[in-house]
Amino acid sequence: MKKEDIPQDPSALHNITKEVSYAVDENGNYVTELSTGWDVKIKALDVAWSDIEKKVANARQKVLNNEASPLLYFMELKLMDIQILSDYTGFWKWRIRRHLKPLVFEKLSAKKLQRYATAFDVTVEALKNVNWNETGV
Repeated sequence: MKKEDIPQDPSALHNITKEVSYAVDENGNYVTELSTGWDVKIKALDVAWSDIEKKVANARQKVLNNEASPLLYFMELKLMDIQILSDYTGFWKWRIRRHLKPLVFEKLSAKKLQRYATAFDVTVEALKNVNWNETGV
């Protein structure tokens, strides 16, 4: 691809980050050039974010229906799985699975709740409160 042909399609992230692309300059040498985005990639990312938003909404509803603890919601919101949350908190994965149960979560100590709150970058009160607004916490 020629340097002047590198796509510069604006995306939701174009003001935040740019992508390095390799191109050929006017002398035939390979050079790196920054791109703000590419339409095909932007559409793929939009689909992925839409899927993530659906997972977050589903997790929120499960918490509100008392089918899961708030941990599920925050895991989806922060794009974490059990392994990642385990790495952040130091809890074993099997313990996190137990803590995903509402009745078990309600009995967690303040110290354990603080470890989760720190991992999710929220307050303990936000972690425990199920009456969130539409944006999350």
